[in-house]
Amino acid sequence: MESPVGLRERKKAATRQAVHEATMRLTVELGFDHVTVEAVADAAGISRRTFSNYFTNKEDALLYGEEQLIGSLVRAIRDRPADEPAWTALRAAVTEFSRRVEPPEREWAVRTRLAMRHPSLLARQLANHAELERDLADAIAVRKGPGNGPVRPAVLAAAFLSTLRIAMRMWIEEDLARAPGEVIDEVLEEMARSFD
Repeated sequence: MESPVGLRERKKAATRQAVHEATMRLTVELGFDHVTVEAVADAAGISRRTFSNYFTNKEDALLYGEEQLIGSLVRAIRDRPADEPAWTALRAAVTEFSRRVEPPEREWAVRTRLAMRHPSLLARQLANHAELERDLADAIAVRKGPGNGPVRPAVLAAAFLSTLRIAMRMWIEEDLARAPGEVIDEVLEEMARSFD
């Protein structure tokens, strides 16, 4: 028999996902500026108050999918062999992650384009990335390698997430001509080169 805690957590996750999907759908249909929290709550079949239990605002609801993907990527990096050098682990994790979890390309494109046009969404996305950057730096810090102090993990985490942002922007500018993983790999390769 299933524990009530497990069932409750799955129901919460399903509600979060439903709210996120409703926000994406309404944003595509109406435009981000015309989407209200009330409309999202109605579309997801929940009350305004229930929406507030899950998300602070429509920006958070819209970016939830991206947050989950990057959180999964951080977990994939933590799961890499402990003796693997940090940048090698980052590259291997993103390659493995791209093969295993192919994100919905349309959703990535919509989110990226919206963030480029809406300051409130970009601000929320950058705040999410700052938190994820700290998590990523923590995952890197436990690895062996040069520069075991706090600076190297912070620099590698920032460089890695910058690489992902650059790759997503390039992917959009290329009008989705290639797979996102291919663009990410190209930018990671460039980031690995010496700056000298």
